Amino acid sequence: MPGILGKKIGMTSVFNAEGDLVTVTVIQAGPCKVVSLRNNEKDGYSAVAIGFEEKKEKHVSKPVLGQFKKNNLTPYKTVKEFKGFDSDSLKVGDDIKVDFFKEGEIIKVRGKSKGKGFQGVMKRHNFGGVGGTTHGQSDRLRAPGSIGASSYPSRVFKGQRMAGRQGFENVTVRNLKVIKIIPEDNLILIKGAVPGSINSIVELIKP
Repeated sequence: MPGILGKKIGMTSVFNAEGDLVTVTVIQAGPCKVVSLRNNEKDGYSAVAIGFEEKKEKHVSKPVLGQFKKNNLTPYKTVKEFKGFDSDSLKVGDDIKVDFFKEGEIIKVRGKSKGKGFQGVMKRHNFGGVGGTTHGQSDRLRAPGSIGASSYPSRVFKGQRMAGRQGFENVTVRNLKVIKIIPEDNLILIKGAVPGSINSIVELIKP
């Protein structure tokens, strides 16, 4: 199995085997359920779809509910496909738990970064601002400044850095070390920070 789904709980610090204090992110990883399988003969690719966190049937549409009922499964809030491995080693209904990771292992984590809404150029692109702080220029301190020429090319080039929506993008952080695994509570402690806000869904993937 190449990966598992989890929920970001928060950050804390723990002591490692050498007695050093290490900052870690706590993730509730699984248990996940295998909800469907894809194979090369029928679907053209090999993958496994796993579900995380059960969901009430009344909150699921009938077509989606029928897919779960076909396999005698309860609905799940999050379903994700993982590709790139032999799906014949698993079957629908299998449980995938956090203990398939090992302490000291290097993994990568993928998630949605925090959404920051519509931001100006100083926060979004680290602009220095325009104008001074005196002589009536107080309305230009955080302005973007000129964005292009007039007669030529008479347009704004694509990719020009401007104000706009920031965050809430797919972000993958690689080379994160597994510090500790607590299988009885389905918790995994990973060194450093991972993308996303608290209670957001993340993917833990073996490289």
